[in-house]
Amino acid sequence: MNHWLVKSEPFKYSWDKFNKEGRTFWDGVRNYQARNNLRLMAIGDLVMWYHSNEGKEIVGIARVVKEAYQDPTTEDPNWVVVDLEPVESLKRAVTLEEIKADERLKDIGLVRQGRLSVMGVKREEFDRILELANN
Repeated sequence: MNHWLVKSEPFKYSWDKFNKEGRTFWDGVRNYQARNNLRLMAIGDLVMWYHSNEGKEIVGIARVVKEAYQDPTTEDPNWVVVDLEPVESLKRAVTLEEIKADERLKDIGLVRQGRLSVMGVKREEFDRILELANN
């Protein structure tokens, strides 16, 4: 199993709205590196949900339930989506400030590639963020 992080601006699509809907396809990716990451996602992979711009915090965990397929919002064959479903809200959101301050997370993509909207997360980084959320 791989671990991922996706970013969403809460005013466009929030964690709360995602939970109410129960499932979504992750669309709107127009960066080749982020698209390649979507293509690598497999059913069952866990995905951290990050609120960008407002909040700047990881708020929940989702699961990949359908692997990459053509983005239905465009006819351009370069772009794909995956389907996600919510798993759980974090006990406590973990802020970008906390992540940057944590020595164990100094190499996480969220800090190194701050503008990338879909990125891989190492298992130990994933576990550390869950540890922070439960403190």
